[in-house]
Amino acid sequence: MSRLLGDRSLQLVARNIAEPAHYRALVNMARRYPRPLDAYSRYLFGRRSYPTRVAVRTPSGLVRPTLWSFHDMLTLNEIFCREDYGVGEPPPLVVDVGSNIGLSALYFLTRGPAVRCRLYEPVARNVERLRRNLEGFEERYAIEQVAVADFDGEARFRLDPFGRYGALNQDGDEVTTVPCRHIDGVLEDALAVADTIALLKVDVEGYESALLAAARPDLLARVALIYLEGVGADLPAPDGFVASESCETVRLHNVELGG
Repeated sequence: MSRLLGDRSLQLVARNIAEPAHYRALVNMARRYPRPLDAYSRYLFGRRSYPTRVAVRTPSGLVRPTLWSFHDMLTLNEIFCREDYGVGEPPPLVVDVGSNIGLSALYFLTRGPAVRCRLYEPVARNVERLRRNLEGFEERYAIEQVAVADFDGEARFRLDPFGRYGALNQDGDEVTTVPCRHIDGVLEDALAVADTIALLKVDVEGYESALLAAARPDLLARVALIYLEGVGADLPAPDGFVASESCETVRLHNVELGG
C-alpha cells in the first residue's frame, strides 16, 4: 500500500484528502507538464528512475529542471502545480530562505523577466544542483551558501540523503557545521537595493517561527508577502499582516503594501 501511495502514510493522505489545493494540483499537472502521464506516475506512485529532467511549462517558456529523487518531484509539483508560493503579478524582488535545489527560485524567475531573487541555502550539494537548475538565469539571482537564523555565527546542521529535509540545530545520522546569518542582515541587504521586498519565502524545516520572531518589525513592515512552511495558521501574525493557510503553507499578507 505504501508503494501505491508513493511512500506517503495513510495518515497523511487522510489528513489532506479534503484539501482543495491537491485537486487543483492534479488539474494543473495536465496543463504544466508536456508529459503528464510520466508526471502522474512519478508524483502519485513514486515510480520511475532518478536523476531525470522533467519539463514544465511556465510563463517564460519550457524549463527542464533536474530532479535527483522522488522527493524532488514532490517539491516540483507543490511549487508549479499546487502553487504553494503562488503570485499574481511577477514579484520584482524575492528573498528565498531555504532555496534547496532551486525549484522555488525557478518558479519565481519564470514569472517574468523583471524578477530578481536573493537565495540562501547552506548545503553545498544543494547549491551545486541549484546552479544547474537555474542555468540561463545567472544575471537575475544571487546565491549565498549560508543558513539564515536568529543569530550570526556557526551551528550544527542535520543533513538528509534527499536534500529536502535538512535542519538547523538538529541531530541525525549525518551532521555538519554551517555558517549562519541573522535574518535581519538578510532583509537589510535586500532593502538596501529596493524600497520593499515583494516576497519572502521561508522553508527551513522547523525554524520558521524563530526567524519570524527574530526579525525586526520595521524590516518586516517593508515585506509585502511572506510564505512560511509548516508553522500553522495559528502562528501569531506580525503587526499589519493577515494570515491564511493552505497545505501547511502559511501566507502572511501585508495589508498596507497589498501583498
